[in-house]
Amino acid sequence: MSTRPDKHSPATLGLKTQLVHAGNEIDAGSGALRTPIVMANSYALPDDPSTLSWSGTDVPLYTRNSGTNQLGLQRKLAVLEGGEDAVVLASGVAALHAVFFTLLKAGDHVVVADVTYEAVFRLFSELLPEKYGIEATFVDASDLDAVRAAVRPTTKLVHIETVANPTTKVTDVAAVAEIAHAAGALLSIDNTYTPPPLFRPLEHGADLVVHSLTKYINGHGDAIGGAVIGQADLIRQLKLDAMLDVGGVISPFNAWLIMRGSVTLPLRIRQHTESALAIARFLEADPRVAYVAYPGLASHPQHEVAVRQLANGFGGMMAFAVDGDKDAQNRFVSNLRVITSAVSLGHDESLIVHVDNSGPRVAAYPAGFREFGHLRFSVGLEEVDDLIADLAAALDATF
Repeated sequence: MSTRPDKHSPATLGLKTQLVHAGNEIDAGSGALRTPIVMANSYALPDDPSTLSWSGTDVPLYTRNSGTNQLGLQRKLAVLEGGEDAVVLASGVAALHAVFFTLLKAGDHVVVADVTYEAVFRLFSELLPEKYGIEATFVDASDLDAVRAAVRPTTKLVHIETVANPTTKVTDVAAVAEIAHAAGALLSIDNTYTPPPLFRPLEHGADLVVHSLTKYINGHGDAIGGAVIGQADLIRQLKLDAMLDVGGVISPFNAWLIMRGSVTLPLRIRQHTESALAIARFLEADPRVAYVAYPGLASHPQHEVAVRQLANGFGGMMAFAVDGDKDAQNRFVSNLRVITSAVSLGHDESLIVHVDNSGPRVAAYPAGFREFGHLRFSVGLEEVDDLIADLAAALDATF
């Protein structure tokens, strides 16, 4: 007999049901079905507080330790990624910094994907080496031999992105996990581009998963937050060091907004993904487009890895360029009437931003990116026919 689904036991539920119910509690005072926003920075102590740990993070005490909304969101995210525990922080960068600050010390070595988020690049190319003596080797994470060769006896961490921002390079997570663990190192993964149900890195050997909650998990462009999910002992270290003693705590309001937005994640991701594949095919077929980088296209260098690893779709992010100089890229963007020119990604509305071909990170980018720069495109929830028509009209106006 199959286990009866029970909303109080997330393990008995499918992902969509988990996201509706996990972490939420009926408010004891009002009977509200949703956990309300608790805008308090301190909570009442018991009559005898001597048994409390002032550094405790598991019960509401002081919001820098944890509060009602943070605790609920952490429970939901742990279920989402299949981890034992989660910590939520003020931003995605705060979450990334929490991993590095907590797990590394002077003299340690890190292997880092050579295409990674800009803040990670600066942390490992400048700030952590200069301030704390932490060494880093940047490597093409899709080249397993290169990853293997970069590992040293002092390597404590390997950090990669499931799908790299902005080039969409795809890494074989299970293979890199095997390399890291053979060297006695941990593997952390930024999974912001491909949240569940697209991919769950912990099931493929990752030790820690990082998300910018600002993006797909919130999904509405109205809150900032970050999270790390993984084994309970590792998350406890992050809570004590990076949340409690560094203070990168998320606000109750942002935690509540992200909790609300996360409920529709599987439905939104399905639409993002279906639209992105159709748009990528449209752009690739137009001779006025210089290149399209999207893992769902057969032309993508890691398409076979993406097919094997991303069984539920290839995500809503792509990069491309029109066949022209910087002025042509900017004219194309200015000619769009539905798609918005703005940074960030994973919102309900489609966002595009032109990034030129300058800067230290560009050396690791593919040839098309180096020649034309790139347009990073986050496909939103609009009608796909409207988005394609907008792109076509902008191409016509530009050329």
